[in-house]
Amino acid sequence: MSVALVTRPATADDHPAVLDLLATSLGWSEGEGLAEYFAWKHRANPLGPSPEWVAEVDGRIAGYRTFLRWEFEDGAGRTLRAVRAVDTATHPDFRGRGVFRALTLAAVDALAAEGIDFVFNTPNDQSRPGYLKMGWHTVGRLPAAVRVRGIRGAVRLLGARVAAERRPLPGGGGVAAPELLADPRLDNLLDHLGPAAGLRTRRTAAHLRWRYGHPPLGYRALALDDDPNSGIVVYRVRRRGTAREAAVCELLVPESNRRAILELLRAVSRATRADHLIRLADAGPRAGFVSVPRLGPVLTWRALAAADRPPALTDWNLALGDVELL
Repeated sequence: MSVALVTRPATADDHPAVLDLLATSLGWSEGEGLAEYFAWKHRANPLGPSPEWVAEVDGRIAGYRTFLRWEFEDGAGRTLRAVRAVDTATHPDFRGRGVFRALTLAAVDALAAEGIDFVFNTPNDQSRPGYLKMGWHTVGRLPAAVRVRGIRGAVRLLGARVAAERRPLPGGGGVAAPELLADPRLDNLLDHLGPAAGLRTRRTAAHLRWRYGHPPLGYRALALDDDPNSGIVVYRVRRRGTAREAAVCELLVPESNRRAILELLRAVSRATRADHLIRLADAGPRAGFVSVPRLGPVLTWRALAAADRPPALTDWNLALGDVELL
């Protein structure tokens, strides 16, 4: 006789079992700081703790599902409430019993009732079909571009068609991102970013300090002319296959200043001596970057409280830090 699957909001009492399940699912070993990482990711967000659900079978935790709270702004100055679909895990004993689907649909109903406008994420080829069956829409592949450093960098890029390693590499230059983002001049820079050209993350000082504030992730930052008023770039350096990669996560300059963008990208290249830089290249000067059509992730979207159709790919203005795997 089969036992019914029950979904419910997760509580603090569930967290030890959830961490054990995530450690197994995400490949974390004991002592790697999963509890601290989880607390930063899902408890310290200035928009509020991540909504989360568990599935139970006969009192056992069979699965877990959570979403990051997010906000967007558009060219009309409107703020849209969103969530980013992130962590999910199913216990091996309960795979094939619809745990992922049950948890996700329970979350969709609850988040829509809360008034969240939409959910977005970049699922891989294996998980995307499951999302599409639950009402998600494919927006399109986000355009990515790379800047290669010399012939050696080009050769190493050919061996970089794997996921980046979790741990950052030493020698990233700049300063630790939390140090630069703590500068009070950041608020002035954010006040002078200019109107949104498309749907972009609502960047507040609190959001940036949280998003890049977990030291083990190794985010680095540079300010143009050592003055955050002039522009800042946030990046991190990791090994990807045979290559040393610098991922440009945020590039914030007043009024989309072209010179500032070019100078900051060049500064990252000099500081990191990476084999290549990678960024989402949907807007702005390329500074030696070359588009790689199939490199970017595929963006998906689902309406929650909003009844709108998904914005076209050209209507989004996303940075790598908005979508990179956390």
